[in-house]
Amino acid sequence: MTLTEQYAKRGFCVLPSSAIDRKFIEDARKGMSAVRDGIFDTGSPPSSHPGFDHTKLCKINDAHLANHALYTMLVDSSLGESIANVTGSKMVQVWASQLLIKPPRSGNLGRVGWHQDRQYWQFWQKSEGLFTAWIALSDVSEESGPIQFVPGSHRWGFLGKGDFFSSNQDILRTSIQTVAAEDWKEISVPLSVGGVSLHHCLTYHGSQENISDKPRWSFAVHLRDERAEPIRSTNNYYISHLEDMEYSPVIFQ
Repeated sequence: MTLTEQYAKRGFCVLPSSAIDRKFIEDARKGMSAVRDGIFDTGSPPSSHPGFDHTKLCKINDAHLANHALYTMLVDSSLGESIANVTGSKMVQVWASQLLIKPPRSGNLGRVGWHQDRQYWQFWQKSEGLFTAWIALSDVSEESGPIQFVPGSHRWGFLGKGDFFSSNQDILRTSIQTVAAEDWKEISVPLSVGGVSLHHCLTYHGSQENISDKPRWSFAVHLRDERAEPIRSTNNYYISHLEDMEYSPVIFQ
């Protein structure tokens, strides 16, 4: 089965190792540490930074604005081309990013609840042409709480159930299953440092706690292609930057 077929059938796939050259990853790892510690070499802060707390998941929004290496990894690597090869996109544009640091042994506070990204993306007219590239900036083992997907759930449509911020996976799964079109199955996707998964905005996903003794680092990049049009009347922060190539770079055309 090709990656295009995998993505169409399961709602996610793992991109080839050539998507991001190792040299970009090593620099991005240094950049991630700098942003975590409040050092922004571009002179611009991320759009939000809660401060790092070693007891819980840390989510820093739009870190690509704050660090040259993170930005360069997106625009100068083969990431956009690799995504377009899978999705058939004519254009791929970044419109948001998130650094996600899951500290070791952070317990329930390190979990990410089951959700569809579309729940938080109501400023787009429809679901097609919206996806996320999830980049491992550390080795992500089964013990460190890898991203988990529910294969085929992108075909269920938008259900409006789930919660990124909830740690109670069982309750979330039960509420989703009451309206899901098919049986619930989960697949964990461990990745080596530099590995990249790609998922559709309707694919249910989440992650468990990090029970390893090392932090789990990842960079989630939210993207659109030519099929995704914003709802301008919402005046949402993210779609207000689509014409700004520093904020929302086109990484394939």
